[in-house]
Amino acid sequence: MAEAPRQRPRIRRLVVAALALALAVLLGGLAYAAWAVGLTFLAAMAALGCLMTLWVGALTVLRGERG
Repeated sequence: MAEAPRQRPRIRRLVVAALALALAVLLGGLAYAAWAVGLTFLAAMAALGCLMTLWVGALTVLRGERG
């Protein structure tokens, strides 16, 4: 019989979310800088990376709250 997966401790989830937030800030800054100098494709890719990182960071915290 398979065991139910263990939940990560809250502090671990918060640390991972904080790291995701820091990376999202860096990607957001890169997107802004790229947009300012006219590198539209790089700006779009960095902005997309920023949003995806924020999404996964939020899911990391919220998944533990529901489960």
